[in-house]
Amino acid sequence: MISGDDAKPFMRSDVTVELVKSSASDSDVLFAARVSTAGEQSLEEIRKDPERSRGLINYLMRDRHGSPFEHNSMTFFISAPIFVFREFMRHRVGWSYNEESGRYRELQPVFYVPDESRKLVQEGRPGKYVFAEGTPSQHATVRSVLDESYQQAYTAYQKLLAEGVAREVARAVLPVGLYSSMYATCNARSLMHFLGLRTQHELAKVPSFPQREIEMVGEKMEAEWAKLMPLTHAAFNANGRVAP
Repeated sequence: MISGDDAKPFMRSDVTVELVKSSASDSDVLFAARVSTAGEQSLEEIRKDPERSRGLINYLMRDRHGSPFEHNSMTFFISAPIFVFREFMRHRVGWSYNEESGRYRELQPVFYVPDESRKLVQEGRPGKYVFAEGTPSQHATVRSVLDESYQQAYTAYQKLLAEGVAREVARAVLPVGLYSSMYATCNARSLMHFLGLRTQHELAKVPSFPQREIEMVGEKMEAEWAKLMPLTHAAFNANGRVAP
């Protein structure tokens, strides 16, 4: 816990994504799909050789038979700026969230500052714009202005707490660049919907233009999912990254 005179803003440019719990495999998709034609059958029999059913998974993905992809679960721990979570929680179907509370604990001074790889300049009109590289001067200005703003905001937060103001009121002075943390639980189908919108990919049939910071989260989630369900992930890519 950092407080008082030691409460200096700590700057980050990354996000944290950890798979903390899962019950997810390609066999789960096969088992759910085959009950419609074969009725009750042995899950162990299906698990023996899921590769044999690569074609079935591809068929389900291609023809958008989505429900077999819901019989699995993944729980991620995510640490990212608050503005990322505001976008994240637009995804509601098939998702469950529990976020760190500014009512019940003192929030720590960890803030987001984009690194040099982050494109800074928006060109074009809303709905039809691109981002261009920032100049060294622009990057320096962003870092300087954000650092000053974060310092002032967190100092004000500490002052309110020292005056006995409730945490749920004092947090109002803090910016959306503050890092928060949450557990997010989803299934493969809901994750595919998320990835279709929140990542930019050369194989996508429908172009997406996500904010880079939420895309960073999506890329890390996708890497963990691909290890759990490689056949499903391959079918997702092969069919234009459109969720079934």
